[in-house]
Amino acid sequence: MISEELQHKQDILEAYLQGLGSVMLAFSGGVDSTYLLHEARKVLGDKAMAVTMKLASVPEREVSDAIDFCEKEGIRHKVVSMDQFGIEGFAENPENRCYLCKHFLFFTLKKLAVEEGFDYVIDGTNMNDASQYRPGLKALSELEIKSPLRYAELYKADIRELSKEAGLSTWSKPSFACMATRFPYGQTITADKLSMVEKAEDYLFSKGFTQLRVRIHDGNMARIEVVPAEFLKLFGIHNEVLRVFKSLGFTYVTMDFEGYRMGSMDEVLGNTK
Repeated sequence: MISEELQHKQDILEAYLQGLGSVMLAFSGGVDSTYLLHEARKVLGDKAMAVTMKLASVPEREVSDAIDFCEKEGIRHKVVSMDQFGIEGFAENPENRCYLCKHFLFFTLKKLAVEEGFDYVIDGTNMNDASQYRPGLKALSELEIKSPLRYAELYKADIRELSKEAGLSTWSKPSFACMATRFPYGQTITADKLSMVEKAEDYLFSKGFTQLRVRIHDGNMARIEVVPAEFLKLFGIHNEVLRVFKSLGFTYVTMDFEGYRMGSMDEVLGNTK
């Protein structure tokens, strides 16, 4: 059973969704958007639709998860392919890359929502996102994208607990972020390097690692982040990891002794953002 406080937040969320009337959800298949889609479908029925953006910075495994969930639940779903490299500034990777990308993608979604007859576009932003460097939030605000989880003051831990209570398998799914976040600001993003990162992370997931990132530096150096509890596991297969990563095109392979943490590429920004 969930706590009274958490039940109250869920009630707020459902009332908010009801008030929106009809929604098109930017659906990644991750923890947050899956729970939000579950709630939107419960409250609005067929007046809730999911759209998954097929992008160079999103692994195929995430798109497949999104498709599988909607097929299983019988939720109306569309996969839209978009060329991120056509977004001005994306490949150059400036500090506001997320803003540029989000503005383009959600502007496109808003047009699609009008075409499909939906009142609002919603996304899975939660309260944790507000405490981190998220230039994309500015784009969402400018475009009047609704963030119901944030409105209900739900944090990631809340969403996991509510997802577990609802029987959603994603309650324990590792957190995922756009693979463009694996590149230091100012380092050019290319399709080939995104593919290197995706394959490297897929390999580590296949070896049983849970929460992880493969950051790419100086062209072809990999910096692996895993949770500290899995440091020894990584050491134990370091020769295999080295062989696999070099076969993918990495010249140097390193491990970050601070371990996995969200937004480690933002650390260079200090407290000015």
